[in-house]
Amino acid sequence: MKKSGVFNSQIAGVLADMGHFDTISIGDAGMPVPPNCKKIDLCVTMGEPKFIDVLQNVLTELEVQRLYLAEEIKKENPQQAAAIKALLPTVPVTYMPHAEMKQALGKANNKAFIRTGECSPYSNIMLESGVIF
Repeated sequence: MKKSGVFNSQIAGVLADMGHFDTISIGDAGMPVPPNCKKIDLCVTMGEPKFIDVLQNVLTELEVQRLYLAEEIKKENPQQAAAIKALLPTVPVTYMPHAEMKQALGKANNKAFIRTGECSPYSNIMLESGVIF
């Protein structure tokens, strides 16, 4: 049995399979996921689990070199934007329109989308994998 880190076997498998520049996405309960994107559904009820808790867990095992957020988060959900930056203070951020982010979920290098129970607007992120050497 694992002693720490990501215990969800689907998420752990995706993380172990990621290479440099691959992405994994985490988002709110309402984010539409393209049919060609692996969806790992963690939502158990409205609000659970929280986006930030899932992000924090994933970060225990993933080296992140860049993160992508919807431009709209700055105005519509600044508290969530601040919480994300607090977890990843030195990682460069690229902002894109939310519509572009939805399309990016279907790209080949996006290995999976993790759906949380989060119900606050624009609580979606794409994490670009770095290298540890």
